[in-house]
Amino acid sequence: MNVFISLLPDLGLILIGAMLKRAPGLGEAGWKAVDALNFRVLFPALIFSAASSARFTYGDLTVIGLGVWLIMGLGCGLAWLVRPLGPERFLDFAGLWQTSWRFNSAIAFVAASALAPDVRSMMAVAIGAAVPLANIMAISALSRGNALTFRQTVAQVVTNPFFLASVAGLLVSSSGLTVPAPVMEVPHRLAEAAIPVVLLSIGASLDARALARMDVFLAALNGIKLLALPAVTLVAAFLLGLPASQGATLVVFAALPTASAAHVLASVFGADRTIVATMIAQSTLLGCLTLPVWLALVG
Repeated sequence: MNVFISLLPDLGLILIGAMLKRAPGLGEAGWKAVDALNFRVLFPALIFSAASSARFTYGDLTVIGLGVWLIMGLGCGLAWLVRPLGPERFLDFAGLWQTSWRFNSAIAFVAASALAPDVRSMMAVAIGAAVPLANIMAISALSRGNALTFRQTVAQVVTNPFFLASVAGLLVSSSGLTVPAPVMEVPHRLAEAAIPVVLLSIGASLDARALARMDVFLAALNGIKLLALPAVTLVAAFLLGLPASQGATLVVFAALPTASAAHVLASVFGADRTIVATMIAQSTLLGCLTLPVWLALVG
């Protein structure tokens, strides 16, 4: 129950965002600018702050890194099994396929903040390990039939702000380097704004009508992402006897709704952008119901 109570302020911010959706001066272009600010500045600052201030063992890095890769691989494999239910054109299928392993980094930190402090720090490691592989897998799937050079693929991965922030934070943490307090205060203050701003944006982007457009294939993808992956992860963490913080981090990561930017990549490669946007809306709406349950189980 404490987990549910701790999420009430976050739900309140989402509701405020929904009410602000059509506020004067905050049209679609305004919310896109907010999302760009979060993607390029605020959330990288949050990831850097969390990663740089934590002290990890190599065991933590190994377990979390391998764990998130296995979770994404499982999502990819399960979604491939239900391909016959999806679109005939491979490119349209690939646009939806990527949603089975991609994840909403913003919601990851919102969820982790409801748990022990070390879970939030480990979530920064999880995001840092998962972002490169998630991008490689998505770009590889969508580039089938669309020429993309190796250099372009690498550039997409290594220039991702989340990846850069994770690497920088881990370097500071592992090196033992002491950064002057006034310098660190800058990313810390930016980090404080990240979660409230993204919750407002999530509220503004939600479309409850998306649930009415659920078909068998989309239901299968949502079931894989929001139920199957966290359930398998929870059982595996128990059987392997993982420490509570590692297990909680991996279960929360597995339970995250899909990435809100997945439709952008689908559009760039010529896949059906509309159906991907519908899937994202469904995943986010349903995730608001399922994620608190998983948090309660590991909290």
